[in-house]
Amino acid sequence: MMTSEYAPWRWADVFGDPAQPAVLLWHGMQTDAREAVRPLATLVAERGFGVVAPDWNSHADDGGRTDLLRSVEFTQSWSDGGGRFALIGWSLGAAAAAGLTIHADRFGADITHTVCLAGAFTSRDPISGEPAAQGLSAARIGAPFTLLHGVNDDVVPATASREFANALEAFGWPVNIVELPADHGEIAGARWDAAAGRYAPADDAQTLRIAETVADHIAAALR
Repeated sequence: MMTSEYAPWRWADVFGDPAQPAVLLWHGMQTDAREAVRPLATLVAERGFGVVAPDWNSHADDGGRTDLLRSVEFTQSWSDGGGRFALIGWSLGAAAAAGLTIHADRFGADITHTVCLAGAFTSRDPISGEPAAQGLSAARIGAPFTLLHGVNDDVVPATASREFANALEAFGWPVNIVELPADHGEIAGARWDAAAGRYAPADDAQTLRIAETVADHIAAALR
């Protein structure tokens, strides 16, 4: 792993090689929390992908939109894949990933597949400024979705992914949904640190086993 400055004073962890299929991984609502998804990013990279996991700030005036779009530009320029990349998002980052995928033409994003972990789809996504499903249209069907959600999630219930999957299917958008025995943090390889009031990278065996399973689902979806 190396740490790169993807925009002035904005940092991203970069795993793997530019010649490998590129994956951009967005953390959730916390400010600058790339460390929280580091275990999952490592596992995805071990499965043959070049992974970029940037910090972004959902509390910025624009909801993090500038950070997110700059991380797209960085990933496209870092990768040898001709600008094509897969997109993974967790929680609010998943909502942002959905928003970018649905509006990919508008932003010049050549997305091959989008994986959403515990997607907060009822929230306004930072890319479009509205709940992602509101941007769906049968006139444009883009990259397929894989939705992974923990049945033990008490932060964003699994119904959020089920309802978003139904909305995608109603417009003919390809989607696969998988529910796993995980909570909100475990599905991203993270644990809640009550003392710090934020998610941190997990180091316990149970969460890392779940993260392995999630990484396997991601790799299978992206191949």
